[in-house]
Amino acid sequence: MTLGQKSFSRSLKILHDLPLDPGLAFLLPGQGAQKVGMGLEAYESSPAARAVFESADDFREAAISRLCFQGPEEELTRTVNAQPAILVTSLAILAAALDSGAIDRRPAFLAGHSLGEYTALVIAGSLEFDDCLRLVRERGRLMEMAGTQNPGTMAAIVGLSAEEVRELCAVSGACECNFNARTQIVVGGAPEAVARACALAREGGGRGLPVKVAGAFHTPIMDTAAASFKIALNEIAPADLAIPVIGNASAQPLQTGAEVIAELGRQMATPVLWYQSVLSLLESGITKFLELGPGRTLTAMLKRDFPELTLMSLDSDAIPAGAPHV
Repeated sequence: MTLGQKSFSRSLKILHDLPLDPGLAFLLPGQGAQKVGMGLEAYESSPAARAVFESADDFREAAISRLCFQGPEEELTRTVNAQPAILVTSLAILAAALDSGAIDRRPAFLAGHSLGEYTALVIAGSLEFDDCLRLVRERGRLMEMAGTQNPGTMAAIVGLSAEEVRELCAVSGACECNFNARTQIVVGGAPEAVARACALAREGGGRGLPVKVAGAFHTPIMDTAAASFKIALNEIAPADLAIPVIGNASAQPLQTGAEVIAELGRQMATPVLWYQSVLSLLESGITKFLELGPGRTLTAMLKRDFPELTLMSLDSDAIPAGAPHV
């Protein structure tokens, strides 16, 4: 274990030893949250955050910190790079917040959007930092490769209900990918199918907003990548969770290492049930949400549907609130 990993382990112990706040959940962002300069403020102000970045840099030939802080944006946005970069940035922001005392309560639940679920599993004590970096790097590589071999795209359908989107997918040949909010559902598939879905959305009074990604993630186009990813999953042994994580594929709490393996094996090629996950958290008594990572996309989506909630973010320089999440 490197010095950086030991430092982060101490940060996790601090978190797990804090008094429980039964009404609090942490949210971890996924791909789409990346931006050049992310994590730099935490790196410069916190030795604990710096140790997270340095540990990640030791793990890879190309320095994650340089990619996060300096870009270029085109390289940072590549799936194979964006996923580990967001993971490391989110964990560094958490370490900085614990280091400064900005976080003084342990959450009752964690929830991460797509890639963010991996970040949540590290925070929950289920995945080791280096194992998770290895998994996320392989996940990004396989997803990027699948997108090259079988080109697809994604679009956020805004202003229509889940039932309306389901109907237009049945006609267009696109698939639901992410149930982000009550009236924001991302669809994916072959480019012509997604274009048809967007046209049908306009006819139905909604909008179709293209998402800048290199593939149709969380659709059957990712089936081959998901099958290959299971080889990497077989090489890890997740621990039971110290803090339950709401799974993307089920919208239910994950509590055991076996449940983690089953969840991650399904997650890549099945829809992200984010809105359903939020409803599950609300039913469990959560009223406060803290977003840890670059941007404020997740809390912004919550604000539109649930303005009565207490919503917080530790990112002082967030990406635009309307950016769709994948």
